[in-house]
Amino acid sequence: MAVVCGGLLATGCGGGGTDTGSARKAGAQGAYPVSVTDCTGNRTTFSAAPEKIVTSNASSLELLLRLGAGDRVIGTGFPPGKGTLPDPLDAQARKVKVLSRTVIPKEKLLGSGADLYIDTFASMGSMGGAAADAPTPQEFAAAGVRHVYLKSTACAAQRKTPVTDLSAVEADITSLGAVTGTGARAKELVTGMRRKVAAAREALRGTAGGERPTYFFFDYDAGTEQPVVTCNRQLANAVITLAGARNAFADCDGDYRQVGWEDVIAKDPDWIQLGVRDRGGAAANRKAFDEAERWLRSNPATKGLKAVKEGHLLRIGSEQTTIAGVRNADTVAAIAAAVHPGKAG
Repeated sequence: MAVVCGGLLATGCGGGGTDTGSARKAGAQGAYPVSVTDCTGNRTTFSAAPEKIVTSNASSLELLLRLGAGDRVIGTGFPPGKGTLPDPLDAQARKVKVLSRTVIPKEKLLGSGADLYIDTFASMGSMGGAAADAPTPQEFAAAGVRHVYLKSTACAAQRKTPVTDLSAVEADITSLGAVTGTGARAKELVTGMRRKVAAAREALRGTAGGERPTYFFFDYDAGTEQPVVTCNRQLANAVITLAGARNAFADCDGDYRQVGWEDVIAKDPDWIQLGVRDRGGAAANRKAFDEAERWLRSNPATKGLKAVKEGHLLRIGSEQTTIAGVRNADTVAAIAAAVHPGKAG
């Protein structure tokens, strides 16, 4: 049997590299059965490609569109805004039924007719309370819905070591490729990502540690009363590190943590990313970025930060930084070009 342990390969994947290699070959050929594991190692086996897929959000939808399996997606939560995705992906995304603008209600998900649900969130409580009323494994089974995860984000809290590269994202893409019978396309996507990251890394070769600026991901949508920071198990830590910067909260073990503004002030980061989630269109996104910047510049606790005073504020969407996707590599390149002008980009 071909087995793929997508996402965090160190978490409950037993056979390790051999099984994953078999799955790459099987997925490329459309061979079944194929198995994937969840965050605790529980296995789901597919004897054929799923035909009716529901995605939890725009990120997993985008991956399926890029893999060429978009025609099998019958619904999604957290849909991408118009123009968020490049053509022709944008046009394809418009055709997918929106089951919820946020987290899909349990009853609607279980009654959707799906044979597969791809879950980006799991433990990610900051994403609209995704885990608050999720179906149980028994309820998924009774409805005939198989449940798989983008483990690079959904299982981040269970990691034992910091994440500093995109291997877990690549494994998610490989896993979805194997499950949907689009393994050859998955390999192309992973190769393209590696090429972009390698170019940024090569441009930064020889950059000393002291030349790598500190970087704070400001999750504006998580609330401003107490900031929620991305720690060293979160995908953003890998994106920031690969871009030649230093996550200001890399000393925080876990995926996310709520801190105080005094903690951010103590870090006094060189750069701040205005982390704004997709609002449904370019104009709405610009407005949200403007609001986030205005808040930093007007708030007594943050207006004196080095990054704010120097205008080192990057407008890069949250999803492509914190959730698995092909555009993680684009974000690495964008951050590198901004914080190391003249070297990267």
